[in-house]
Order: sequence, then C-alpha cells, then structure tokens
Amino acid sequence: MSHLPDPYAQSEFYSYVALKRFGAWVIDVLVITVILLIAGIFTVGLAWFFWPVFFVALSFVYRWFTIASQSATWGMRIMAIELRNTTGARLNSFEAMMHTFLFMLASGFVLPQTISALMMILGARKQGLHDLFLGTVAINRPQ
Repeated sequence: MSHLPDPYAQSEFYSYVALKRFGAWVIDVLVITVILLIAGIFTVGLAWFFWPVFFVALSFVYRWFTIASQSATWGMRIMAIELRNTTGARLNSFEAMMHTFLFMLASGFVLPQTISALMMILGARKQGLHDLFLGTVAINRPQ
C-alpha cells in the first residue's frame, strides 16, 4: 500500500472519510430508491411487487457502473470522496465489480457489516472488510 497516501503523514486524505462514506451510502440508497420508484411506473408495478430483488439488482448495477466510471458512486461524488486501488489509481471495471460484490455480500450479514463499520471508524485508512480484502481505500478527493 505504499502508493496510497500515508494515513499519518497525509491524514487530510482520510479525515472524516468514515462519516462521508455513511453520508454517501444514504445518498446512494435514496438515488436507488427513486430510480426503483420510477422503474415501478414503467413496469406497471412489477418492480414494486418484487422490490427486494429489483433493489439488490439495481444497487449492484448502479454501484458497479458509477464506481467503474469515476471511482465513486454519485453519493461519494457529492461527499467528495473516491476509491483508489493498491497502486493509488482509480478502480477499473473489474475492481469496481469486485468492490461492489464484496460490499453487498458483507452488507447482507450483520457480523461482517458491523466489523466493516468498526474498521472504517477505527482504522487508520478507514477501510472496511471489502476494502481490506481488495486493498482499496476511500480517500478525500484530491483537489
């Protein structure tokens, strides 16, 4: 992880990242919900009837494609944070897909999600389990 900002010498890259990640998650859930409400209109209520399935599928696609395009979801962009890989570069499409898959997998279970949240709050690099596994970090967007 030597290509990533040092959490002690360059702490400005990690300040308030855990809080910003939570804010980004809230924004993303709201965006996905609005998209799903609109999809329900176009599918004559089918998307609403199968809400959990559509929500998970739409969440996956939304997160994967937004992270692959700018290394950040719309919520992350609003909160001025982005994801970086072990070399310090933005995530490519495969890394974005893996990040999304592992994030959603951890989110589906209480213990991994709790551990991830604690790691983001207490860790020097503010990484969740999925980040640690992939070597990714969320940092404040460089100016």
